[in-house]
Amino acid sequence: MSLRKVLIIDDEMDLCILLKNFFTKQNFEVVMSHKLSDGIREALDFFPDIVFLDNNLPDSQGWSKAKYLLEALPQANIFLISAYKSIPSLPEDPRLTIIEKPLSLKAIESLIH
Repeated sequence: MSLRKVLIIDDEMDLCILLKNFFTKQNFEVVMSHKLSDGIREALDFFPDIVFLDNNLPDSQGWSKAKYLLEALPQANIFLISAYKSIPSLPEDPRLTIIEKPLSLKAIESLIH
């Protein structure tokens, strides 16, 4: 049986490590990227089941690639994370969920199960 896969695209190292530890303990395979361009490449190579995508990344706005990721990864649920309250226009898709920072591991657990 293969492990479920999680891709974390976020430039906050502490958050990435926290999420990686959380998912690893739940038997997920985890890959992290700290820039959008690297994260897109990882997504196309790794084919994750879950993507955590931050909006404000060093090289671009992460959420601008939400539609692209939905199309490229039909098996994936995508969680858009941001500390900002304003939400840009996003495609309507049941696989797309917005979560605000600070993240609660309890809330994340309820979203993935």
